[in-house]
Amino acid sequence: MIELEPLVEAEAAVTALVPPPMTERARFVRFLITGGIAAVVNVLSRWLLDFVVIYEVAVGLAYIAGMTVAFVLARMFVFETEAGDAKGQYVRFALVNVVAFVQVWCVSVILARLVFPAVGLTWQAETIAHLIGVGSPVVTSYLAHKKFSFRPKV
Repeated sequence: MIELEPLVEAEAAVTALVPPPMTERARFVRFLITGGIAAVVNVLSRWLLDFVVIYEVAVGLAYIAGMTVAFVLARMFVFETEAGDAKGQYVRFALVNVVAFVQVWCVSVILARLVFPAVGLTWQAETIAHLIGVGSPVVTSYLAHKKFSFRPKV
């Protein structure tokens, strides 16, 4: 008769070494944290770029810096990386971010140039507008990155 006890114990030991799958909530929280770090890079680089280029160009260049940081962090801490090579994932990530960038740029510039002056907000108007713009595509970007950028292999 085959002794099953050692097999059961071995399976339990292997299972204990494998981390449980990440819950959707945990994945989204990690996405928010890594996105927050990338947003800080985005906003700080925009602020530094303001010294050498106009605001509208600074927003665009800063977005590329933040996007690259977001990709590296998302690939390391949020999404499964077995879906393909980093180059293919980065291209898909960039495509999603092209759409998100249009939203970020429009929200940032419309708030800074039209809305805030109309309501008399002058203190740090560009920075506040940019922060709101950077945060505006969070949910849609998460879903697009999950389903497209880092889609699992089929």
